[in-house]
Amino acid sequence: MAQLRLFASAREAAGCARDVVPGATVSEVIAEANRRFGSDFERVLNSCKIWVNGEVADLSTAVNDNDEVAILPPVSGGDA
Repeated sequence: MAQLRLFASAREAAGCARDVVPGATVSEVIAEANRRFGSDFERVLNSCKIWVNGEVADLSTAVNDNDEVAILPPVSGGDA
């Protein structure tokens, strides 16, 4: 199972920072996360980047047991 890590608005929508989620691809992991965390989480995902083990991933990226799948919403802030 994948080690799902959630940051910023994704963490807030899910109500947790980490979870363990089954799936053989990023798409399957995301589908299970959407099922668990609901529509608020699913809406946040539209603007997120997904990384697997520190590398940018897409929905077809393979996920092995104990891989880290990170959901990273856009970051903003700082001086203009």
